[in-house]
Amino acid sequence: MTQTVRFHKMHGAGNDYIYINNMTYPVSQPEEFAVRWSAPHTGIGSDGLVLIGASDKADFSMRIFNADGSEAMMCGNATRCIGKYVYEQGLTSKTQITLETLSGIRELHLAVKNGTVDEVTVDMGQPQFEQQPVEIEAGGNRYTGTIVSMGNPHFVIFTEDVESVGLSETGPLIERHPLFPGRTNVEFAQVLNSGEIRMRVWERGSGITQACGTGACATLVASVNAAKTGRKVVVGLNGGSLTVEWDKNTNKIWMTGEAVMVYEGILYI
Repeated sequence: MTQTVRFHKMHGAGNDYIYINNMTYPVSQPEEFAVRWSAPHTGIGSDGLVLIGASDKADFSMRIFNADGSEAMMCGNATRCIGKYVYEQGLTSKTQITLETLSGIRELHLAVKNGTVDEVTVDMGQPQFEQQPVEIEAGGNRYTGTIVSMGNPHFVIFTEDVESVGLSETGPLIERHPLFPGRTNVEFAQVLNSGEIRMRVWERGSGITQACGTGACATLVASVNAAKTGRKVVVGLNGGSLTVEWDKNTNKIWMTGEAVMVYEGILYI
């Protein structure tokens, strides 16, 4: 028997996922379907699958599966898109909502204009990081980076020319380096000035993506720790820009950016 599932394709700064209201369309075996539906030629094409569900701890819950089927702990770009989704689909009338993720409860502030969510600010939580840089060897080259956790692991490497980095070759080597037994996200960052950073990312489980919200936050943490920037920066990514601020009093990081609805459709299982 064929089951139909309604989906929405959304992106935040080019970080695109397939979004499904799991309360209306329960999806079993999401790991398998994340791989199938994320395929660019035989599926929808995306960085992964996001399931929006109910929660007894928050307004809604999120489960996110990468394009390789692995489950992620957190995604800042996806949380912004969920804020837009639940408001514009009439699941809530709140402009401040809470979202349960595997890395904790996240608070979302929605900027609404004429019934449309223009952008969303997300409480990304408090970072954990190694203050001292770490040097590793990968592919015959040595890289010095900062280990940061934003509920998921990151390795941030500063470079003088981020565009010249061979990310498709270097990213997978560092992602699976023995230093990171659970694998890691990899960010290469170039500081442009005290308030602006250019960043490229290799995401754990997805490869090169247009943007990574937690990666932008991790990059800010690494840059502040190294006294390279102030505590509020604009991070330029391949898919757009994110404004990230690390509050000194609360130790929380706040991320602001757009959320874009691309299209909706029906999947057949």
